[in-house]
Amino acid sequence: MGAQSNAAPIIIKKKRVSGGDGHHGGAWKVAYADFVTAMMAFFMLMWLLNATTETQRKGLADYFSPTIPVNPVSGGGDGAFGGNNMFSEQTMVMDGSGASNKNPTEAKQARGSSGVDAKGGGKGAFEDFSSLEAQLLGRTGESLVSDKMLKHIVTRVTDEGLVVELFATEDQPLFESGTGKPTPMMRALVQLVARSSDLVTNSIAVEGHVRSAPVVLANNPVWDLSTARAQSTRKLLQNKGVQPQRLDRVTGHADRELSTKNPMAIRNDRIEIIFLRNP
Repeated sequence: MGAQSNAAPIIIKKKRVSGGDGHHGGAWKVAYADFVTAMMAFFMLMWLLNATTETQRKGLADYFSPTIPVNPVSGGGDGAFGGNNMFSEQTMVMDGSGASNKNPTEAKQARGSSGVDAKGGGKGAFEDFSSLEAQLLGRTGESLVSDKMLKHIVTRVTDEGLVVELFATEDQPLFESGTGKPTPMMRALVQLVARSSDLVTNSIAVEGHVRSAPVVLANNPVWDLSTARAQSTRKLLQNKGVQPQRLDRVTGHADRELSTKNPMAIRNDRIEIIFLRNP
C-alpha cells in the first residue's frame, strides 16, 4: 500500500493584460489624419478656384481635355438618307460638324455635336476650341504643321474666343516690306487656318497689326498698312474655302496694340485670326 500524498495541487492563474485601456488603440489617429488631409485638400481647392480667373480655369480644363484627331465631316446631304442617319441629333450626340460645309442643304444635314436644333437655333456651340487649337499647333496624330510654320503661330483662348496669332520673324516676314502682299509663308499659314476652321462653325474676325514707323516719316503708313494686310488675309481665307458669311469683321489696329515693348520690333508685325465665341 503506497503512501498517501498530502501535497496540495498546483494551480497556475494567467492574467491577460490588454494595453491601451481607455484609448482604444491608435486607429483613431489614422482616421483623424485622413480627415485633416481631406479638409486641407478641400480648402486648397476652394482657394485656387477663387484665385484664378474664368479664362485661366478654361485653359486648365482645355489642357486636360482629350484631343483625338477625328474626321470632322460626318456625312449628310441630299443622298438616300437625306442627311439623317442613326447618329443624328434625334438619337445620340456625335462628334463632328456634320455636312454643313460640304452639302449645305437646309434642315437636311447631320448636325453632330454642333449644339443646334432642327430649326437652326444655337446653344453656344463649339465653345471648346481644344481640337482646333491642337490641330493648329501640330498636336494631332496627322499633323499638317511643319516646324518652320510652328515658329509663326501662337494661340490663346480669351473672353472673345480663340485667338490665332500669325507673326513675322527676322528671317521670315509674312508680307513684303511696306505692302499688303503676302509671302509664301503667310499663304501656307492661312491655308492651315482655313483647313482647320472646318472643325468649328464660329464666326471669324481678322485683325491686322504692324510695328511703329520712324517718326521722321511725314506720312505715317501704319493705319493703311495694317488694314491692307487684314484685307489681304480675309481674301486668302475666302480663297482657301472659308465661307464669306463666317467673316464677321476685318480691322486694322496700326501700331496701337504692340506685342513687345520695342515698338519697332518685327514681332509686332502680325495678323490675329479670332474664332469668336457664339453669343
